[in-house]
Amino acid sequence: MIKLRRINNKEFVVNADFIEFVESTPDTVITLTNGVKLVVKESVDEVIEKVIEYKKRIFEGIIFNIQPFQKEHEG
Repeated sequence: MIKLRRINNKEFVVNADFIEFVESTPDTVITLTNGVKLVVKESVDEVIEKVIEYKKRIFEGIIFNIQPFQKEHEG
């Protein structure tokens, strides 16, 4: 989940896995996989950065959990 702000500065969170695309119109509009459109204060680049950070946290957790499993079964 990533935290964003609506145009009125109200914060909300969105599941980054449901973002289909992000565009600047000039407002930043996020279109979700179900067709819902969200207008946010963050720039396209800021949204991208938030998604990248979210994905890093997810994959680091997966890698962290796999490494102990691999070590147990190596020896």
